[in-house]
Amino acid sequence: MKFKLIYPKWEKLDQQTPFTLPPHGPVVFAATIPADVEIEFVDENVQPLIIENDADFVGISAMLTSQIKRGWEIADAYRKLGVKVIFGGIATMLHAEETALHADAVFIGEAEGRMEQVFADFKNGNLQNVYNYYQDFPPIEAVGTARRSILNRNMYNYRGVQMVDLVHASRGCRFNCYPCCVSFLGGRQFRPRPFDKVIAEMASIDNNRLFIVDNSLAQDKDWEMGLFKEMIPLKKKWCCHPIENDDKVLDLAAQAGAWFVYQAIFDSSDFIRDRIKRYHDYGIAVEGSILLGLDYHTEDYIKKLVDFLLEVNLDMAEFTVLTPFPHTRTFDDLKKENRILNYDWNQYTSSKVVFQPKLLTVDELQNLYYYAWNTFYQDEPQNYKMFKLLKQVMEKEKADGTYKPRIRG
Repeated sequence: MKFKLIYPKWEKLDQQTPFTLPPHGPVVFAATIPADVEIEFVDENVQPLIIENDADFVGISAMLTSQIKRGWEIADAYRKLGVKVIFGGIATMLHAEETALHADAVFIGEAEGRMEQVFADFKNGNLQNVYNYYQDFPPIEAVGTARRSILNRNMYNYRGVQMVDLVHASRGCRFNCYPCCVSFLGGRQFRPRPFDKVIAEMASIDNNRLFIVDNSLAQDKDWEMGLFKEMIPLKKKWCCHPIENDDKVLDLAAQAGAWFVYQAIFDSSDFIRDRIKRYHDYGIAVEGSILLGLDYHTEDYIKKLVDFLLEVNLDMAEFTVLTPFPHTRTFDDLKKENRILNYDWNQYTSSKVVFQPKLLTVDELQNLYYYAWNTFYQDEPQNYKMFKLLKQVMEKEKADGTYKPRIRG
């Protein structure tokens, strides 16, 4: 049978330099599908989707809230053709009830060990409306190497330069950050994959540049150090979310090929200043993730924060607007206070104000979003700063003999 797996298009973050990375969710999901199923994968962000009766079964993998309405449109079109559709992915979990109105089946939870039954049900004409494995997590040892063979690799580059491949070393997160839905999706328990499984997957990827997409590597210091030690022989160059603020950990991360980190920057404190400096001391660049629109944010506060980012020589900055995604504490608080202005999920791009700020007007916060981007990149445009990061990784690769002067696309 032929299964057509679709990753819907979505509006990118306004003001950010446009580039597209290979998606992670679909390739992880594809690894759980029975081997006798033929998979056609379409990433609508890099290639056109032709909707026709050319598959036995259609799956829609949606990661972002801003993808979900497009996913519904695609599903409605296929169902009109008589093709059954199943939804899965993060955004499906966040919008399960609405999505069920557009699907023959909704899969909630992690897929390892579960898809054989789903496909057997489909073949037997017994597809269930909902497969609910919410927080019924499969053994972490069951998570295998993602099925990246479904990707058209030539489509994922930035101006001909090879970008990163995505991989994960753990699931779950012991933190419960205010704007984040991970505690709902993956649970509050940190679930690290066995080192041998992670290293084998990394080694199998025909790309020296990786993005370790775990929510935070700084959840278990001993595990983190063990992972970095195991990664050193691979000579991969990688980026990730925060690393433990510890000299031994940072030193091992640098030895293992840490290239840059996405670090949340929530104020202009000495702690943040030192955090950035320590990364730089170990040759690790920093892209700050800066959330605008918290209840204590004023125009003066945001402008001073941008000045601070320039002062501490942040390598890159990604500004986003606080967005009340379902199943977050942000959503619960703002809904309770009647401050959510609309539920048009296409607007939930993290660059549009969809709630009433406390100390600013909607227009003021929206304008400050543009101010932050424009001011930070006034002297050095984003694409130039990105080029410097790419140049840095090329120099690291040349230093250890792993540089491959090839262009995809």
